[in-house]
Amino acid sequence: MMMGQIPQGFNPLSTEQSQALAQLAGSMTPVQQAWISGYLAATAQAGADAVAAPAAVPAADSAPLTILYGSQTGNAKHVANDLAEGAKARGLDVKLVNMADYKPNQLKNEKFVTIVTATYGEGEPPEGAEKFYDFVASKKAPKLDGVQVAVLGLGDSSYEFFNKTATDFAERFQALGAKVVVDTALFDVDYDDHTGGWIEGALDVFEPELKAQAGSANVVQMPLAVPGAVPAVAPQWTKKNPFEAEITEVQKITGRDSAKDVRHIEISLEGSGLTYQPGDSLGVYFQNDAAEVDDILKRLDLDGSSEVMLSGQTRNLRQALIEELELTQSYPGFVAAFAEATANTTLLTLVEDKAALRDYIAERQIYDIIREHAAPIAPQALVDALRKMQPRLYSIASSQAEVEDEVHLTVGVVEWDAFEQAHLGGASGHLARRSGAGDALRVFVESNDSFRLPANPDTPVIMVGPGTGIAPFRAFLQERDTQEADGKNWLIFGNPHFTQDFLYQVELQSYLKSGLLSRLDVAFSRDQAEKVYVQHRILEQGAELYKWLQEGAHFYVCGDANHMAKDVHAALLEVVKTHGGVEDDAAEAYLSKLRDDKRYQRDVY
Repeated sequence: MMMGQIPQGFNPLSTEQSQALAQLAGSMTPVQQAWISGYLAATAQAGADAVAAPAAVPAADSAPLTILYGSQTGNAKHVANDLAEGAKARGLDVKLVNMADYKPNQLKNEKFVTIVTATYGEGEPPEGAEKFYDFVASKKAPKLDGVQVAVLGLGDSSYEFFNKTATDFAERFQALGAKVVVDTALFDVDYDDHTGGWIEGALDVFEPELKAQAGSANVVQMPLAVPGAVPAVAPQWTKKNPFEAEITEVQKITGRDSAKDVRHIEISLEGSGLTYQPGDSLGVYFQNDAAEVDDILKRLDLDGSSEVMLSGQTRNLRQALIEELELTQSYPGFVAAFAEATANTTLLTLVEDKAALRDYIAERQIYDIIREHAAPIAPQALVDALRKMQPRLYSIASSQAEVEDEVHLTVGVVEWDAFEQAHLGGASGHLARRSGAGDALRVFVESNDSFRLPANPDTPVIMVGPGTGIAPFRAFLQERDTQEADGKNWLIFGNPHFTQDFLYQVELQSYLKSGLLSRLDVAFSRDQAEKVYVQHRILEQGAELYKWLQEGAHFYVCGDANHMAKDVHAALLEVVKTHGGVEDDAAEAYLSKLRDDKRYQRDVY
């Protein structure tokens, strides 16, 4: 029966489906309701079209172009999507899979593979790619003779192990017998202007064999448009096309005597149609400090009104330095280009010693390097030495079901003194110190499907979020509150001092009083002689925590990746060993199973 043939008054949904639909609709904004209405209409039409004219079935011995991506901040995911769309436009059969969802034992069945991966931290694979990365590096990995592979990496040259994950994948696939058929691409943070050419080149290589093996039997069927339906398309506002929002509030939420400056920031999304879910991040384009920019212009004897070329367009030099170019985070490429442009022998010598260069830039912003080595340079040469500013991602600290056309952030100001200068982080300095209510801010939503509340609101959750890592859990709690969820909620929060650093204290205590928060454990590390951190609370409450896990609880961690997240993992492992009565291997397998089941999720940076 087609949708148009359903008798009037007949409801084809079960009672449970009707209740679920009513609950979902009641929690959605008008924009969300319009989108889901169009999406369902398009899906129903596509199903009817499939019945009327089934798509051609690929030949039995054909293989798709499998695109596997590992993404930490969303960049690799977007490049992989661009690659998949390019392949579909050529009529190629494509399989696009997040490495977190890929079954490693399927690798032996692949014939054409493209890896798109980020590298973060000290050369580590993205959170969701760890299992696949370890599998490929292990003795369990199959022989890949006859497999064709291409690898694209996204990294940050300010880190020592630049694009290590991509390099490791390329080398390991080759060692397993695969043939790397396209030069491995290792892109820096300003990759946007370069990936398109590599994608087209890679598809040029794969296309002939993909089409030859499939013949006319393997035709990709593109979805048909449905008149009057709202298509499920990419959002209007993206990293490449951010929305100009308005800051409505900037409030300090640490005490006067705190060593930390943490700000609660509220931003209006009115008129944007932007939607987000708890667990998502907000991408923020900041502006460099105008006073700092004027200072370096003066030191370099440059006229800020000079015209320069940037990404093929003419720009005012001063505006380009304030709005579009990176001046805070140092990286080797800038030192090398600046040294060359100014014929600076000291810097040219430093560039030859990679270890010394790393130590040098680790302590300095680009402002510092220019101040130390100011010399005549052409305006265009300065612009060419700098890379384009990249947005910073912040975990969203609000539920849209509660705040509607707003989004909230929890921002810790990065600040320090060095070289007789006060220093601020690029984005945190702009948001917390140089911005206020009424100021404009370019933003976009970065979805994070690997950090989500359980689909069943009755499921218990355990949240570990020290410092600004509390941000997504504020969103989780708001969401569970609006859902009137019955699932238990346990928050473990830490910071230096109770009186100065208890972020969102009033809100959390209110949730505790209302019963939304079943448990609240805190670790204020400097309030006693012996430092106490969140991992210590996990160990102290190990029996209860393990009981929750055995009852199906989901476990979440947000915050520092280098220390906190590793310490929490070690504590969780100890809890499973002690209270589960198992050895190391079995405890690791237990946590691995939690990850596979999406019950152990981390948002770390």
